[in-house]
Amino acid sequence: MTTQPTKKLINDVDRCVDEAIEGLVAITPGITKLAGHRIVVRDDLDDVKKSGKVTLLSGGGSGHEPSHAGYVGLGMLSGAIAGSVFASPPTSSILAAIRAVGRDNPAGTLLIVKNYTGDCINFGIAMERARAEGILVEMVVVKDDCALAGQDLDDRRGLAGTVFIHKLAGCMAESGLSLHQIKQAVVLACSSMGTVGVCLYPCSVPGAGPSFSLGPQEIGLGLGIHGEAGIKQLQLSSATDVVATMLDQMRDSTNNCRLDLKSGDEVALMINNLGGTSNLEMAIVARSVLQYLSDAEVKVEMVYCGCFMTSLEMVGISLTILILDQSGQRASYLDQATSAPAWPSVSHRHGNISLGKELPVLEQASLGSTHVTRKGEKMSNESCKRIKTVLSSVCYRLMESEKLLNDLDTISGDGDCGSTLRRGAEAMKTWIESEELLSVSDVAGHMSIIAEEAMGGSSGAFYGLFLLAAQQALGDEPGFGDWVEALRQGMDRIMKYGKAEVGDRTMLDPLDAAYRILKEGHTNNSDSMKTLEDAVNAAEQSAEATSMMAARAGRARYVNPDQLGRPDPGAMAVAIWLRAAHNALRAL
Repeated sequence: MTTQPTKKLINDVDRCVDEAIEGLVAITPGITKLAGHRIVVRDDLDDVKKSGKVTLLSGGGSGHEPSHAGYVGLGMLSGAIAGSVFASPPTSSILAAIRAVGRDNPAGTLLIVKNYTGDCINFGIAMERARAEGILVEMVVVKDDCALAGQDLDDRRGLAGTVFIHKLAGCMAESGLSLHQIKQAVVLACSSMGTVGVCLYPCSVPGAGPSFSLGPQEIGLGLGIHGEAGIKQLQLSSATDVVATMLDQMRDSTNNCRLDLKSGDEVALMINNLGGTSNLEMAIVARSVLQYLSDAEVKVEMVYCGCFMTSLEMVGISLTILILDQSGQRASYLDQATSAPAWPSVSHRHGNISLGKELPVLEQASLGSTHVTRKGEKMSNESCKRIKTVLSSVCYRLMESEKLLNDLDTISGDGDCGSTLRRGAEAMKTWIESEELLSVSDVAGHMSIIAEEAMGGSSGAFYGLFLLAAQQALGDEPGFGDWVEALRQGMDRIMKYGKAEVGDRTMLDPLDAAYRILKEGHTNNSDSMKTLEDAVNAAEQSAEATSMMAARAGRARYVNPDQLGRPDPGAMAVAIWLRAAHNALRAL
């Protein structure tokens, strides 16, 4: 079966690199394109040459953005040469770039090349031809891959650590160091640097399908940046375990490609997004890496987290560690300002970065100590038992309904309505079982706080508002009318802050249906349990009827009406807990 090309926002497969460069140049001050080539250079090259400073070039296949054009600027690269996606740039383009930045520049030019066969050959040929033209050129090959245990050291691939070399060399060049000094320093830095990558989902070059496949619970360890699979496949585990596996591989004493990282070393850390990893996951990974290195007594002086050298949309990360020198020069070079757009401007040396930074709150608040307005005296033991029985039944029923409500919410929301209510129900059940209940209003007030803190999101806010308003209507021993009034005030508060009305396909619809029956029953002095049963029936019918209603509030209003057709999950949740409360009361 032929694999279908992956969807991408491009115009033309053959021109995607050219159009990307044109777009980058248009939006980035200080850079320009070299005519006839896929080359980006600083637009002040003449001034750089006149100042007698070394110029720097790097490059390779496209698809690694922001590498390498994103690092062109004052304090980093003088220019970057792009090939087609995952293909080395041609010798003619590399030579054109060398001429642009190196001709009439007695300080010379340094080529920073990742260790891939095509790049080494093409940059090497261009360097030899430039030398034949009288241009002073040197080349450094970056080999920071720590995954290829057992292979020749010369086979180590150049990975995201190359960006560290861009920054170190760029600052040295800007400081006026000689070509020989810069080359010597970055070669030494390369020997103090290691990178390991891991992949969860593959990438795909424009016009093609995924470059390889992984099982639903598989990850690839030790991959490169050109869509190739890792050196081995592992079972997916926690972020902490994956990070430990990566760094253990980097430090393994039996690995001839290891990084000799020791206790007490001061390091710069790069957590590189391979293209498709969420920011949420990146922050979790950062936490795990910092914890690992802290346990290893390695001092993290600087952290860089983001997209530095990607592999198109690959979901995964690479971790690069650069051991800092005792003189502090490498840290100083990394800290120096640059105009290169892809280098993070806020990542500066902090000194032994670690977890646990917190600002103490002015007033500690928790569920156990939060002050809640109390309207009544302590309720009787019998009333306390009845309240606990009813509320426990409601909590159990909401916990049981998690999957049903999540399934409904998948259609109209983000698929977590059931999970949100389950969290709130679990927290409320724990509180009910562990606390002495003082009054009905006290219970409503505490449940309001639990809803806000344990449930979170809009559901937590609405239930918090509902219960907070209901608290104000409940007295020492609330009667039937007090409960009806509490329901009305709770609905009013939701409508005030939620900007929703009855008929908008929300939780308000079954609440209103129940309220109308309860109000009528109270006015007519009807039997309370019969009235409650009728109210619950009306709420259930109203909740089911939301399947035929147009959504005018909540996330569902952004969904195509043709895709709805099932009851609103928030409305169904109201019907579920009302029925649970009724059944529990009837059984008493």
